[in-house]
Amino acid sequence: MPTHDILPVPGGAPIRLWTHGVPVEDDARTQLMNTARMPFIFRHLAVMPDVHLGKGSTIGSVIPTVGAIIPAAVGVDIGCGMMAARTSLTAADLPDSLHALRSAIEAAVPHGKTFGRRDTGAWDDAPQAVDAEWRQLAGRFAQITGKYPKLERTNNRLHLGTLGTGNHFIEVCLDEADRVWFMLHSGSRGVGNAIGNLFIELAQDDMRQHIANLPDRDLAYFNEGSRHFDDYVEAVGWAQDFARHNRELMMRAVVSAARRIIPKPFAADVEAVNCHHNYVQRETHFGHEVLVTRKGAVAAHRGQLGIIPGSMGAKSFIVRGLGNEEAFCSCSHGAGRTMSRTQAKKRFSVADQVRATEGVECRKDAGVIDEIPMAYKDIDAVMAAQADLVEIVHTLRQVVCVKG
Repeated sequence: MPTHDILPVPGGAPIRLWTHGVPVEDDARTQLMNTARMPFIFRHLAVMPDVHLGKGSTIGSVIPTVGAIIPAAVGVDIGCGMMAARTSLTAADLPDSLHALRSAIEAAVPHGKTFGRRDTGAWDDAPQAVDAEWRQLAGRFAQITGKYPKLERTNNRLHLGTLGTGNHFIEVCLDEADRVWFMLHSGSRGVGNAIGNLFIELAQDDMRQHIANLPDRDLAYFNEGSRHFDDYVEAVGWAQDFARHNRELMMRAVVSAARRIIPKPFAADVEAVNCHHNYVQRETHFGHEVLVTRKGAVAAHRGQLGIIPGSMGAKSFIVRGLGNEEAFCSCSHGAGRTMSRTQAKKRFSVADQVRATEGVECRKDAGVIDEIPMAYKDIDAVMAAQADLVEIVHTLRQVVCVKG
């Protein structure tokens, strides 16, 4: 049985899809074919099983390019990704009631509308920690804003160490041996969004004489050597570093909060993974240096650890890459949506959310219905479709979930 399907694209590069057993919406196929027709695609597009329609570019796609880069393909949630840490705790060490643990995490990590507030009682070194991380980022940011002063007027340092909203989350999980893990999902926040939007607009402006010839205006691109190309690569790289520092700060806050609630001393770095899934970087594939844009996809080079989360109430996975070159050494970044947030809110009720998240200490109200598990693909089917991309190292199940 073939591991993936090949979709020929008239006038473009072929598309390889690891989607056996999972649905692919027609609009997503059309969007993928538009991208495949760009003249600088290297060999083929690789499509992960969590694929679904996205803004600018299809989520769950791996786009290799030579001599050009598409800012909207990287998107505005630059460097969004996952971090997970296994602790020395087991399920038996957790309190009988997990509500206090969820509340402590919610107080320690600014999330949702509370991004400007930090509870230093829950995390005693929070201001100093944020300052220390920002000092590692500030010099390069000053160079970027020297050319693009608009970016100074963003939530940059203020958002460092904050979760955000939407599908960003913090979880306490148990693995197959009932060992406790902390896991979180977030990215470069407001400043990454501003960088993404600024350079998308610049690409469209630079191509204003040719944009009508593109399959989609969001496919506007910078040619290597053009006036904004190097600046964009530098800004995206900085945003990816911001996202990584952001996750590390939040993980420290989560661990600190947990130590206030769990009396047993514990280590929190038995195993650790920190990976992006919205980003671009230079890599070598098939003997050529290419720019690889992973839009809702994770690097899965041979031996590399990654994280593939399910939806609220579903399983998540710590995986090890198999280095499949046909997929440009990539895998999915999650389960992938089957419907929009608006559709989910119309179709499901709070009662549905309560049933779907039974056994998980989490919000169960109208504000999170758009994240209900039924709005996502079956994570087991997604994992089966990419069995030649990654191997499962740990299977996690949530017991606490904090949403933005």
